Amino acid sequence: MPPSDLEQALVGHRAYLLRFARLQLRNEAWAEDAVSETLLAALARPQAFEGRSQLRTWLTGILKHKIVDALRLHRREVSAGGTSEDEEAEPMDLMPFAADGHFAQMPAEWGNPEQDLSRQQFMVVLDACTEKLPPMQGRLFLMREWLELSSEEICKELDLTPTNLYVQLHRARLRLRECLELNWFARSRAA
Repeated sequence: MPPSDLEQALVGHRAYLLRFARLQLRNEAWAEDAVSETLLAALARPQAFEGRSQLRTWLTGILKHKIVDALRLHRREVSAGGTSEDEEAEPMDLMPFAADGHFAQMPAEWGNPEQDLSRQQFMVVLDACTEKLPPMQGRLFLMREWLELSSEEICKELDLTPTNLYVQLHRARLRLRECLELNWFARSRAA
Protein backbone atom coordinates (compact mmCIF):
# COMPACT_ATOMS: atom_id res chain seq x y z
CA MET A 1 0.00 0.00 0.00
CA PRO A 2 1.56 3.35 -0.99
CA PRO A 3 2.29 5.72 1.92
CA SER A 4 -0.38 8.26 0.94
CA ASP A 5 -3.03 5.51 0.71
CA LEU A 6 -1.96 4.15 4.10
CA GLU A 7 -2.22 7.60 5.66
CA GLN A 8 -5.75 8.05 4.30
CA ALA A 9 -6.76 4.59 5.54
CA LEU A 10 -5.37 5.35 9.01
CA VAL A 11 -7.36 8.58 9.18
CA GLY A 12 -10.49 6.59 8.36
CA HIS A 13 -9.97 4.27 11.34
CA ARG A 14 -9.05 6.97 13.88
CA ALA A 15 -12.61 7.49 15.21
CA TYR A 16 -13.08 3.76 15.86
CA LEU A 17 -9.71 3.50 17.60
CA LEU A 18 -10.49 6.55 19.72
CA ARG A 19 -13.83 5.07 20.85
CA PHE A 20 -12.06 1.84 21.81
CA ALA A 21 -9.33 3.70 23.73
CA ARG A 22 -11.81 5.97 25.54
CA LEU A 23 -13.82 2.97 26.69
CA GLN A 24 -10.75 1.42 28.30
CA LEU A 25 -8.80 4.41 29.54
CA ARG A 26 -11.69 6.68 30.63
CA ASN A 27 -9.49 9.70 30.02
CA GLU A 28 -9.65 11.78 26.86
CA ALA A 29 -5.98 12.80 26.87
CA TRP A 30 -4.72 9.27 27.51
CA ALA A 31 -6.99 7.90 24.78
CA GLU A 32 -5.74 10.53 22.31
CA ASP A 33 -2.14 9.68 23.21
CA ALA A 34 -2.69 5.93 22.79
CA VAL A 35 -4.36 6.38 19.40
CA SER A 36 -1.66 8.81 18.24
CA GLU A 37 1.05 6.37 19.28
CA THR A 38 -0.81 3.58 17.45
CA LEU A 39 -1.02 5.58 14.24
CA LEU A 40 2.63 6.65 14.50
CA ALA A 41 3.68 3.02 15.02
CA ALA A 42 1.69 2.00 11.94
CA LEU A 43 3.27 4.78 9.87
CA ALA A 44 6.75 3.96 11.14
CA ARG A 45 6.51 0.29 10.08
CA PRO A 46 3.97 -0.04 7.26
CA GLN A 47 5.73 -3.17 6.04
CA ALA A 48 4.54 -4.92 9.24
CA PHE A 49 1.00 -4.90 7.81
CA GLU A 50 1.09 -7.87 5.48
CA GLY A 51 -2.58 -7.82 4.54
CA ARG A 52 -3.38 -11.13 6.27
CA SER A 53 -6.06 -9.32 8.27
CA GLN A 54 -8.06 -6.17 7.86
CA LEU A 55 -6.26 -2.91 8.58
CA ARG A 56 -8.65 -2.17 11.47
CA THR A 57 -7.79 -5.50 13.11
CA TRP A 58 -4.06 -4.83 12.81
CA LEU A 59 -4.46 -1.31 14.25
CA THR A 60 -6.63 -2.58 17.12
CA GLY A 61 -3.90 -5.08 17.99
CA ILE A 62 -1.34 -2.29 18.18
CA LEU A 63 -3.77 -0.15 20.19
CA LYS A 64 -4.31 -2.93 22.74
CA HIS A 65 -0.61 -2.85 23.58
CA LYS A 66 -0.62 0.96 23.79
CA ILE A 67 -3.62 0.84 26.16
CA VAL A 68 -1.89 -1.66 28.41
CA ASP A 69 1.21 0.58 28.42
CA ALA A 70 -0.94 3.61 29.29
CA LEU A 71 -2.70 1.74 32.10
CA ARG A 72 0.64 0.78 33.59
CA LEU A 73 2.05 4.29 33.17
CA HIS A 74 -0.95 6.01 34.72
CA ARG A 75 -1.65 3.35 37.34
CA ARG A 76 -1.70 5.81 40.24
CA GLU A 77 -3.49 8.67 38.50
CA VAL A 78 -7.24 9.12 38.80
CA SER A 79 -9.35 10.01 35.78
CA ALA A 80 -12.23 12.38 36.37
CA GLY A 81 -13.59 11.91 32.87
CA GLY A 82 -17.03 13.21 32.04
CA THR A 83 -19.32 11.96 29.38
CA SER A 84 -17.87 11.75 25.92
CA GLU A 85 -19.69 12.28 22.67
CA ASP A 86 -19.66 8.49 22.14
CA GLU A 87 -21.54 7.90 25.39
CA GLU A 88 -24.18 10.44 24.38
CA ALA A 89 -24.58 9.14 20.81
CA GLU A 90 -27.33 6.78 19.75
CA PRO A 91 -26.09 3.15 19.64
CA MET A 92 -27.29 2.77 16.06
CA ASP A 93 -25.14 5.75 15.03
CA LEU A 94 -22.09 3.84 16.25
CA MET A 95 -22.83 0.81 14.08
CA PRO A 96 -20.56 0.40 11.03
CA PHE A 97 -23.22 1.14 8.42
CA ALA A 98 -23.27 3.75 5.67
CA ALA A 99 -26.22 6.10 5.20
CA ASP A 100 -27.75 3.76 2.61
CA GLY A 101 -27.84 0.88 5.12
CA HIS A 102 -25.00 -1.15 3.62
CA PHE A 103 -21.85 -2.02 5.50
CA ALA A 104 -19.37 0.84 5.40
CA GLN A 105 -16.41 -1.52 4.96
CA MET A 106 -16.52 -4.83 3.12
CA PRO A 107 -14.33 -7.77 4.18
CA ALA A 108 -10.90 -7.90 2.55
CA GLU A 109 -10.92 -11.63 1.80
CA TRP A 110 -13.81 -13.24 -0.07
CA GLY A 111 -13.08 -16.87 0.77
CA ASN A 112 -16.51 -17.43 2.33
CA PRO A 113 -18.52 -14.20 2.17
CA GLU A 114 -21.55 -15.58 4.01
CA GLN A 115 -19.46 -16.82 6.92
CA ASP A 116 -17.39 -13.63 7.00
CA LEU A 117 -20.52 -11.46 6.99
CA SER A 118 -22.09 -13.54 9.73
CA ARG A 119 -18.92 -13.25 11.85
CA GLN A 120 -18.78 -9.49 11.27
CA GLN A 121 -22.46 -9.06 12.17
CA PHE A 122 -21.92 -11.18 15.28
CA MET A 123 -19.03 -8.95 16.34
CA VAL A 124 -21.24 -5.86 15.87
CA VAL A 125 -23.93 -7.44 18.06
CA LEU A 126 -21.32 -8.51 20.63
CA ASP A 127 -19.86 -5.00 20.66
CA ALA A 128 -23.34 -3.49 21.15
CA CYS A 129 -24.06 -5.95 23.97
CA THR A 130 -20.73 -5.11 25.61
CA GLU A 131 -21.56 -1.41 25.49
CA LYS A 132 -24.88 -2.11 27.27
CA LEU A 133 -23.05 -3.56 30.27
CA PRO A 134 -22.75 -1.37 33.36
CA PRO A 135 -19.53 0.68 32.95
CA MET A 136 -17.47 -1.19 35.55
CA GLN A 137 -18.52 -4.64 34.31
CA GLY A 138 -17.87 -3.63 30.72
CA ARG A 139 -14.43 -2.34 31.58
CA LEU A 140 -13.52 -5.46 33.57
CA PHE A 141 -14.77 -7.76 30.80
CA LEU A 142 -12.81 -5.91 28.12
CA MET A 143 -9.66 -5.80 30.26
CA ARG A 144 -9.85 -9.54 30.87
CA GLU A 145 -11.08 -10.86 27.53
CA TRP A 146 -9.94 -8.32 24.91
CA LEU A 147 -6.82 -6.82 26.45
CA GLU A 148 -5.99 -10.23 27.93
CA LEU A 149 -4.79 -8.84 31.24
CA SER A 150 -4.38 -11.36 34.02
CA SER A 151 -6.74 -11.34 36.99
CA GLU A 152 -3.88 -10.22 39.21
CA GLU A 153 -3.11 -7.25 36.96
CA ILE A 154 -6.77 -6.18 36.88
CA CYS A 155 -7.14 -6.50 40.66
CA LYS A 156 -3.97 -4.46 41.18
CA GLU A 157 -4.96 -1.85 38.58
CA LEU A 158 -8.48 -1.29 39.92
CA ASP A 159 -7.84 -2.14 43.58
CA LEU A 160 -10.30 -5.08 43.59
CA THR A 161 -10.30 -8.31 45.49
CA PRO A 162 -10.09 -11.46 43.38
CA THR A 163 -13.55 -12.50 44.64
CA ASN A 164 -15.09 -9.19 43.59
CA LEU A 165 -13.44 -9.45 40.18
CA TYR A 166 -14.78 -12.97 39.60
CA VAL A 167 -18.29 -11.96 40.71
CA GLN A 168 -18.27 -8.92 38.40
CA LEU A 169 -16.94 -10.97 35.46
CA HIS A 170 -19.56 -13.65 36.10
CA ARG A 171 -22.33 -11.04 36.09
CA ALA A 172 -20.95 -9.46 32.92
CA ARG A 173 -20.86 -12.83 31.16
CA LEU A 174 -24.44 -13.60 32.23
CA ARG A 175 -25.64 -10.24 30.86
CA LEU A 176 -23.72 -10.77 27.63
CA ARG A 177 -25.20 -14.23 27.27
CA GLU A 178 -28.72 -12.89 27.76
CA CYS A 179 -28.14 -10.05 25.29
CA LEU A 180 -26.64 -12.39 22.67
CA GLU A 181 -29.47 -14.87 23.07
CA LEU A 182 -32.00 -12.10 22.45
CA ASN A 183 -30.17 -10.29 19.67
CA TRP A 184 -28.19 -12.98 17.88
CA PHE A 185 -29.07 -16.58 18.63
CA ALA A 186 -32.84 -16.04 18.59
CA ARG A 187 -32.43 -14.45 15.14
CA SER A 188 -30.34 -17.43 13.97
CA ARG A 189 -33.02 -19.90 15.04
CA ALA A 190 -35.74 -17.90 13.29
CA ALA A 191 -33.86 -17.93 9.96
